[in-house]
Amino acid sequence: MKASLYHFKTLRDTPSDAELISHKLMIKANMIKPIASGIYTWLPLGTLILKKVENIIREELNRGNCLEIIMPLVQPKDLWDQSGRSKEYGPELLGFKDRNKRDFYLGPTHEEIITEIAKKEISSLKDLPKIFYQIKDKFRDEIRPRFGVMRAREFLMKDAYSFDIDEISMHETYSNMKNVYKNIFDRIGLDYRIVSADSGSIGGDKSEEFHVLADSGEDTLAFSNKSDFAINIELLDEKDPKKISGMPSPDGNGNLNLKKGIEVGHIFQLGTKYSKSMGLTVQKDNVLQEIFMGCYGIGVSRIVAAAIEQNFDDDGILFPESISPFQCYIILINQRDNPQLNSEAEKLYLELKKNDIEVFFDDRDLNPGVKFRDANLMGVPYQLVMGEKTADNQTVELIKRIDQQKEVLKLNEIINKFKS
Repeated sequence: MKASLYHFKTLRDTPSDAELISHKLMIKANMIKPIASGIYTWLPLGTLILKKVENIIREELNRGNCLEIIMPLVQPKDLWDQSGRSKEYGPELLGFKDRNKRDFYLGPTHEEIITEIAKKEISSLKDLPKIFYQIKDKFRDEIRPRFGVMRAREFLMKDAYSFDIDEISMHETYSNMKNVYKNIFDRIGLDYRIVSADSGSIGGDKSEEFHVLADSGEDTLAFSNKSDFAINIELLDEKDPKKISGMPSPDGNGNLNLKKGIEVGHIFQLGTKYSKSMGLTVQKDNVLQEIFMGCYGIGVSRIVAAAIEQNFDDDGILFPESISPFQCYIILINQRDNPQLNSEAEKLYLELKKNDIEVFFDDRDLNPGVKFRDANLMGVPYQLVMGEKTADNQTVELIKRIDQQKEVLKLNEIINKFKS
């Protein structure tokens, strides 16, 4: 993509109302634009990154035999009355009446809808097990939206729901989905931890959260230094971090260390909470049996912000290569009245595209300082710098964004460099 054809309008000044670094950098890099409190438009650059995250999630879920569907955002209130959550969920549940005075909610989650679908679609043991998922906008009427897309009212979420005949099968499905989640976060390239958590308004007997480790995280996590024990301190009897740090691990192995985390995923063993209240059953051995369910959520838009909270420096974003909007960023220096330089840069750009290398070509007639600033802000892993000297020598200077290491390569070596 050429900068002259793209919509990329960076800001010099930091937004005064932005608290977290991710919020500041996403606004400055022209990734998102606020429309109302907690509601954002994702602009072309932000959408490109969001789709990268979404595609990784979709690929791993499909590999795990999950089936994609699309459920409605608007949900009948009577389904929530059946599950008992109309009163349980709280003021984040935004309700309204249609023209016929029927009550609806804007869906913050889809347990009721998927259970109603399963009642109509799962009619025998042959239909089990099944896992359905969607990647869709959700709406929660947050009392105090803050931190940009980290705690927004409207957000993109992946939610999946599993159906099994008994508790043993549910545990097996849950374990498999946990591994799918590990594959997702490993592929994205995030430093994360899995911790025991409170099931909250979703319900169920067991749940675990996936947290991206970052100093700006809202949750405090306790880890054993000698085992896999990890827990959100909300579940510990002692809530004072100063007292928890260094205390013996509850599993008897080692002592507890504390870190801050940003919750980006949550998986639940729902059991029969929804099937019992909403009448989801199948016949087994001539007896109607309630189906066991699991629920699995990932904050897709939140992952983008969390990745920035974990990967940035004084100059901007340091995206993991898996979700970077582009693989490389061509910076053309002093191209005015230099047809040879422009010609060589155009050839390199076209050659990169021909080889399916995602490239951003900064062909704007601006001073080099502005181009380097924007390149650093965008967070693309590699910068390819071309000027009059490099054009004469048929070379390009490759700069690695994360550590600013430089390497001069022949133009005909660049393609192999990226392919390797």
